[in-house]
Amino acid sequence: MKISTKGRYALRLMLDLAEHVGCGYVVLKDIAERQNISKKYLEQIMPVLNRTDFLIANRGYQGGYMLAKPPSKYTVGEILRATEGSLAPVACLEREPNECPRAGECLTLGMWKGLYDVITDYLDGITLQDLLDNRNARGGDYMI
Repeated sequence: MKISTKGRYALRLMLDLAEHVGCGYVVLKDIAERQNISKKYLEQIMPVLNRTDFLIANRGYQGGYMLAKPPSKYTVGEILRATEGSLAPVACLEREPNECPRAGECLTLGMWKGLYDVITDYLDGITLQDLLDNRNARGGDYMI
């Protein structure tokens, strides 16, 4: 499993919005500048995040984006699944029930399932607020 640039940038975008909770709507251009990400690339990520109801968008004068919920209500896992799709390390674990014709006799399936469970539990156990708190405890900027 490898997290794509799209997933990493989506997480950075969500963290930027989390950092600016209470500041009103945040303009995409400002996020792009702060995160050193192309505005055009962020514009491609926004529809994915908007479909998940993670964000509130406002068009026009003083428009922009803000989180729909507090940062403590977003997990890294759900953000990455929204942008990456499944986080399964092998294709046969992407659907439930497992449709692989070898599932009943596969000697490695349990290992892959265990890895998937560890990945899921880990990423679903970290919120945007946790990342912000970790950065604040270190006294520096966050880096993904």
